[in-house]
Amino acid sequence: MNSFFINYKKPVSLLLFIMLLGGAFSYSRLQTSLFPEITFPKIKIIADAGLQPVNKMMVTVTKPLENAVKQVPDLHYVRSTTSRGSCEISAYMNWDADVDLSQQRIESRIAQIKNALPPEVNVTVEKMNPSILPVSGYTLESHSLSPIELKQLATYTVKPFLSQVEGVSDIRVIGGKTKEYWLVLNRQKMSSLGLTPDMIANTLTQTAFIKSNGYLSDYKLLYLTVTDASVNTSEQLDNLIISNNRKRIIFLKDVADIQVNPAIEYTKINANGHDGVLIAVIKQPNANLVSLSAAMTAKIASLQKILPKNVTIKPYYVQADFVNESVKSVSDSLWIGLALAIIVAIIFLRSLKASATILITIPVTLGLTLIVVYAIGYTLNIMTLGAIAAAIGLIIDDAIVVVEQIHRTHEEHPEEPTLTLLQKAINYLLPAMVGSSVSTIVIFIPFLLMTGVAGAYFKVMTNTMIITLVCSFFVTWIGLPVIYLLLTKNSAINTLQKKKEAHEVKRQAWVSYFIMRPVLSIIIMLALVVVVVFIPGKLATGFLPDMDEGSIVLDYTSPPGTSLEETDRMLREIEKLIIKEPDVAAYSRRTGTQMGFFITEPNTGDYLIQLKKKHGKTSEEVISDLRTQIEASQPALRVDFGQVIGDMLGDLMTSTQPIEIKIFGDNQLKLQELSKQMAAIVTATKGTADVFDGIVIAGPSVNILPDYTKLAQFNLTPAALQTQVQAALDGTVVGNLFEKEQQSAIRMVYPGNRTQNVNGIKNLNLFLPDGKLVPITQLANVEIKTGDAEIQRENLQAMGVVSARLDNGDLGSVIPAIQKTVAQKMNLPAGYHIEYGGAYAEQQQSFKELLMILITSSLLVFGVMLFLFRQFRIALLILVVAVLGIGGSLLALFITNTPLNVGSYTGLIMIVGIIGENAIFTFWQFKESARVSSTDDAIVYSISTRLRPKLMTALGAIIALMPLALGIGAGAQLHQPLAIAVIGGFLSALPLLLIVLPSMMRLLYKNHSFKEVSESHHII
Repeated sequence: MNSFFINYKKPVSLLLFIMLLGGAFSYSRLQTSLFPEITFPKIKIIADAGLQPVNKMMVTVTKPLENAVKQVPDLHYVRSTTSRGSCEISAYMNWDADVDLSQQRIESRIAQIKNALPPEVNVTVEKMNPSILPVSGYTLESHSLSPIELKQLATYTVKPFLSQVEGVSDIRVIGGKTKEYWLVLNRQKMSSLGLTPDMIANTLTQTAFIKSNGYLSDYKLLYLTVTDASVNTSEQLDNLIISNNRKRIIFLKDVADIQVNPAIEYTKINANGHDGVLIAVIKQPNANLVSLSAAMTAKIASLQKILPKNVTIKPYYVQADFVNESVKSVSDSLWIGLALAIIVAIIFLRSLKASATILITIPVTLGLTLIVVYAIGYTLNIMTLGAIAAAIGLIIDDAIVVVEQIHRTHEEHPEEPTLTLLQKAINYLLPAMVGSSVSTIVIFIPFLLMTGVAGAYFKVMTNTMIITLVCSFFVTWIGLPVIYLLLTKNSAINTLQKKKEAHEVKRQAWVSYFIMRPVLSIIIMLALVVVVVFIPGKLATGFLPDMDEGSIVLDYTSPPGTSLEETDRMLREIEKLIIKEPDVAAYSRRTGTQMGFFITEPNTGDYLIQLKKKHGKTSEEVISDLRTQIEASQPALRVDFGQVIGDMLGDLMTSTQPIEIKIFGDNQLKLQELSKQMAAIVTATKGTADVFDGIVIAGPSVNILPDYTKLAQFNLTPAALQTQVQAALDGTVVGNLFEKEQQSAIRMVYPGNRTQNVNGIKNLNLFLPDGKLVPITQLANVEIKTGDAEIQRENLQAMGVVSARLDNGDLGSVIPAIQKTVAQKMNLPAGYHIEYGGAYAEQQQSFKELLMILITSSLLVFGVMLFLFRQFRIALLILVVAVLGIGGSLLALFITNTPLNVGSYTGLIMIVGIIGENAIFTFWQFKESARVSSTDDAIVYSISTRLRPKLMTALGAIIALMPLALGIGAGAQLHQPLAIAVIGGFLSALPLLLIVLPSMMRLLYKNHSFKEVSESHHII
């Protein structure tokens, strides 16, 4: 080992250079995304059965599907919502389950019961991952094209053109109108000619087709024979023969007026106040979001050139903008912090060579880290970048400790050659370096125990930290001395001038003052104990740290049964308020459909509001302003605000709302009553907003009940009755008309179907088989029924779900306040119980796991100390000092009004390892000095010696983390609580390491001889 650095100087130099190049290459190849690519263990099943009543849907569709899903292995729990004509089932799998396999198992189970479900049910199964939601959106607008022409342009020009971009999974066209050919029947003419709608439908069924008759072989050639009876023009449709009774040929045009009309759709799309078409870009799961977005921007510019002159395509949401901004702000925080930390090193060491060594070591460490991150398949995202930024303080710590030791050895022995000094410093420090690095790394190992969404994301972060610290250890241990050698002009002989004066360590008088007065140390310890015991209860608590994304989701619901036109009128009033908001850049609106994978009624929908890049107010302030104005302007409208990525995570987890209270019972009416009581309690609780009682009423319905006896008298079936009623309203698709590369539906309707009302149905005349017309009232009873409420269930048990968002409140204060009021005011009947879900349930689970991780990490640090020093008392002392450092972190969170969440909790755990690491060097120095001097002198010398590196590492780490702690930029906000907690811990570490640790060491070791320990290795 004596000649290692000089013997292997050139190969190690080459290795360091390769690390730099490899790091630059890995950085260029790493995919960029907002969060790590994580598949959430949630599979959603949507069943659509037309417009079946809720109670019938529950019995015939929901329960069989729930029972099928419940049998799938690795299922955590199942949750369902049954609405009119559709049901949505969410299967939550265990986090360690194979989601792809689980999806196949669910599909297999559903296939087994398919025959038991109603024949018209259409079932879709999707695994929920971030890739099912749009990553960017564009509006296609025109002042001259009709909605039909605009949709055709989007479908047949825009969609294929944009689909060519690499990494695109789907281009969704939302809005516009679908072209249809309507056969508007003349019922009087049909009746006089003895025709019925069935005859027209049968004619079209037997006409509009293309079918193969097989192959024909003739003289060396093989011909395909095709009967082409397709209808390709409206003229052909006009001249279809409906009847030929040898007296008269009846053409379709004789009994029907053929019109080109938009299809009846209960959706409405609006972009920036204009009716338009939305183009949503869905990316493939493993595609690079930033590269895809850049390619899409270029493709959109090319597309604009080939679009008609009066058509424009503009972005209304680009997730990559926020990702770029987040990644850039976290990267900037990293580099600014690094630069400031180097300045600290220069000020303290006053040596250009020593500072340059640190300056070169850090990029090499980062290069090696990026190579490993790239090799294991991680992406460059907020969590991995944040981990590196948070670990910068620890990397600098390692480099400073080694450089300072070399530099100080140089100061003390200026006459010795650099190589000898270098070897001496490294040999002296190596055991302590190994112990300190291991003590910092082991604190992150228990994070493998974390589950849920926090576990999924923060495991990536802690794994990246472990990688960074291991890389830092190897580069500092092997690479840094070589870098120091390379920067030394003559490594064998030092200049004669330096021989003249040796800089001995200045003994600090104040150390003696404090070690002789252990009472002061006990006071500091007691003060920190008080902080650790009492401050956590006063801190606001949350789940994941908040981010200001600059984009807002506004979900809305108009009263049950509100028509699309009336909902649209109310929303136009809202849009006036949105446009007035000075920070709003653009917005898009969907009515009757939503951005995600949901069942949606015509009276519900969402807005996506994009704020200006340099918005003056925060997203939460804009939300608060809009909420107040909208609730005053349109009180009938229920609104729910959120931010895009937060909402996306909510959709992928259990609930988009932080507050979710579930009331379980067996009576739907009682559950509704209790849900209303609970909603009133939540509304009255300070810090809540967007409170919803969970009661979703489908609109009223008109029930047509066939009179089977009368139908039999007239030789009609209930199916024939239904077909004719449908023709009077929506119309019946009876064929397709083929035009170029597209086909348009042929829909048979009665006149005035779009203006039909309830009385119109009661006065409807229906065809008998002979063509005569009779009133519907002679064949069926027409009744009006009020709407049914949606039914929600969890694990096959009915429940009411009350949800709310936070508004200037936190989970830690709002939920206990609700629980207290519930205990006082709500009396639950027998068989009913309440559970608290949403982000609160996730937070409670994460906090339990984090407490377990904190205890485990502390025990692991204790174990490292015990292995390193083989003495129980010093291991216990260092553990106590390290755990007390948490007091500084808690105090910093309290002073800055930062909530205790998963991020800040991670910072608390990091501090235990950081203080433990620093304490190792102090005790190591003391142990070595105590062999040749008294205990008091050894303590004073060890603290005096470690004062400069301690101040350097603490200041270097604090300054390195300061940009993150200030939360400047979008992504930095996610790591702000962690940075604040670590900085607070570093500040408390200084008195603990410089005053408390030496005082307690003197009490423990005043009568101890280290010569005996070094010889006999007694374990005390």
